Amino acid sequence: MAQPRETIDFNGGWSFTLEDDLQFRRASFSPVNWKKVSLPHDWSIGFDFGEEYPAGNAGGALPGGIGWYRKAFQLSENDKGSHYTLYFGGVYRYAEVWLNDQYLGKNINGYLSFERDLTPYLRYGNEQNVIAVRVDNSLQPNSRWYTGSGIYRDVRLEKRAPVHLLPAETFITTPKVSTEKSSVRVQSVLSQAGSGKAGRVVLKLRDKNKKTIAEKTVLFSSSQIEGELQVDGVSLWSPDSPTLYDLDITVLDNTNKILDELRYKVGFRYFQFDENGFALNGEPFKLLGVCLHHDLGALGAAFNKSAAKRQLLIMKDMGVNAIRTAHNPFAEEFLDLCDELGFLVQNEAYDMWAKRKNKFDYHIDFKEHHIVDLITLVKRDRNHPSVFMWSIGNEIREQFDDTGVALTKGMTEVVKKLDPTRPVTAALTETNYEKNFIAQAGVLDVLGFNYKYFDYDKLPTEFKGVPLIASETTSALQTRGVYDALHDTIQLWPASSADKFVTNGNPDFTVSAYDNVAAYWGTSHERAWLEVKKRDFLGGIFVWTGFDYLGEPVPYPYPARSSYYGIVDLAGLPKDVYYMYQSEWTDTEVLHLLPHWNWKEGEQVDVWCYYNNADEVELFLNGQSLGRRSKTDERLHASWKVPYEAGELKVVKIKDGTVVQETVKKTAGKPVDIVVDVEHDRYAVDGLTDLYFLTVSLVDKNGTIVPDNDVEVSFLPQENLTIRGTDNGYQADLNSLASPKRNTYKGFAVAMIQKNSMEKGAKIIVKANTIKKEIVIK
Repeated sequence: MAQPRETIDFNGGWSFTLEDDLQFRRASFSPVNWKKVSLPHDWSIGFDFGEEYPAGNAGGALPGGIGWYRKAFQLSENDKGSHYTLYFGGVYRYAEVWLNDQYLGKNINGYLSFERDLTPYLRYGNEQNVIAVRVDNSLQPNSRWYTGSGIYRDVRLEKRAPVHLLPAETFITTPKVSTEKSSVRVQSVLSQAGSGKAGRVVLKLRDKNKKTIAEKTVLFSSSQIEGELQVDGVSLWSPDSPTLYDLDITVLDNTNKILDELRYKVGFRYFQFDENGFALNGEPFKLLGVCLHHDLGALGAAFNKSAAKRQLLIMKDMGVNAIRTAHNPFAEEFLDLCDELGFLVQNEAYDMWAKRKNKFDYHIDFKEHHIVDLITLVKRDRNHPSVFMWSIGNEIREQFDDTGVALTKGMTEVVKKLDPTRPVTAALTETNYEKNFIAQAGVLDVLGFNYKYFDYDKLPTEFKGVPLIASETTSALQTRGVYDALHDTIQLWPASSADKFVTNGNPDFTVSAYDNVAAYWGTSHERAWLEVKKRDFLGGIFVWTGFDYLGEPVPYPYPARSSYYGIVDLAGLPKDVYYMYQSEWTDTEVLHLLPHWNWKEGEQVDVWCYYNNADEVELFLNGQSLGRRSKTDERLHASWKVPYEAGELKVVKIKDGTVVQETVKKTAGKPVDIVVDVEHDRYAVDGLTDLYFLTVSLVDKNGTIVPDNDVEVSFLPQENLTIRGTDNGYQADLNSLASPKRNTYKGFAVAMIQKNSMEKGAKIIVKANTIKKEIVIK
């Protein structure tokens, strides 16, 4: 039978300009000199970083502006009578859309998807249709981090029958969940064309082997549809075992003709917050979470599913089981990945309400749009099994006056009406109940608190009877591969709110990778985790942040242009503290030694070791034991002070008196070669948009990474590929992230490349000084 609903990839064949003229909306206009682009597209990321841009370095030191996109397409005469919708996954910022000179309206929220009905204005046969989109990101600054600019998520054209289901009105719940008996309830609405029609809906649930495990037919005689499936013996969804089932919703008329069909992923899970923490599927479960921003490093804000999968799998390997979308909605495809890979998602709506954090941020639209935008978010994402909490705000300034009460009540009521199955929270900073008007509203199911670990023990008393989580912690600062001499206490950069920037930082705008520097409101990774770990009443932790991100480069002014908070750097290379989390949050055998071993003779070096699954570790320098050390209840690493001498530093892990693992760091010589590792298969998702990640390592004659003699690397496409971006993780590198040239930093550089055609192989030359490596990609 014919496919009742057809989704057409609409990402290719667009023209783009950064000029602004309302004539561009005209179907008759010819964009002959415009740039040809494919979506998703972020125009800001292609520029060199600059101090002059009004977003400032907090906004990534990149330009905003106004851009126009146009695309022409044709439809067959046979398509007349179908219903066409154009879906935009996200446009930053204000997007206005025209079809064939007809204005289709303006979208305000730069983080949410939206649709436009094209049906009344379409042309068929030999006539062309012309879509024009004006994107206005000129009001700057409008964020505390880098937003990107343009149509930065997927666009698709959807062809439907006149009678069709409305995805935004489709709500799938699992009222009963157990391994013995479960149920799936489906509620949906037919389009206006379906009102008054009679027919039936077939609900079918299939397992991963495509076997039907439950089926039911529901009759309807109005636009409202509701039915429930009973299922025996399902596997429960969890981060350790993210089992998904396919649910097909098929609409047929009285002649058995298929009118429409939707397919959803269903995960069976149940959870509970209480004063003793969090439980998933009936078992105590600590949320081991990170906060993420929506950019993808060198790609900027342009969404790419394989790059997002890479981020998530790097987090998964670290032991992360939960993600907080900081501080706005992510792409829907990101949530698809969380469903499939096994992450619980705290889905956050806003970074501010009516009170601003930046001159031109969402506060200027909040009053008119916050309810409709919240409705859009909940309806869009409520069918994802990964989403387990809604957050209505982060560090909202209405905490501190009574306007916070009514706003909290109003938004919580909206969320609960649309989705009564999930708790509503907000990320708060005020730990005194009498001063916290969002908490005083008394309607939030869970209270999240950011930082202030020293106040954790008073929270159950101050906020009686409400479950608690550490919704944001740490704000430690690090540059991968940089090791400054340690101080006895954690260094606060900047020292207090009186200082905008650190006053005695490093002249090269770096921060030591020892876990010993934090912003004044934060603390070290070890301290933050230890304080949550020891308190069962805290349901879990969300560390700030999993990855470095563009913008917000505390503690430095320009030329710093990206953050230092990440456990992993902007290029996707783990910092040392990654292994502290991995040793605590996984059963993976961890034995990580830092720092590198290239120093000056006699210099005293602080040596650290992260490990697990052992009683103690022993350090050897050139075969000589420097003693055994172990972790304690208050320290999650072993440490030694070692006078440097060139050679080999080795650490061994000892369990029950037996050496079970060893790790070696060697003094590196001069760089004589590069090693290029290509990662693709693990991060592959859908073919043509897949990326290949090339990690270049600078090595000496023995293959040891050279940490102190960086060189420029050129990525030279030879056949069938495009370079999407390059990076090295250094937060003050001012070379455009779109550049095909990148200096290694502390021995490493990364390129993201994409095949132009999946039907044939590709070649690229990676060049460093006189070294050339030809890389063949099959």
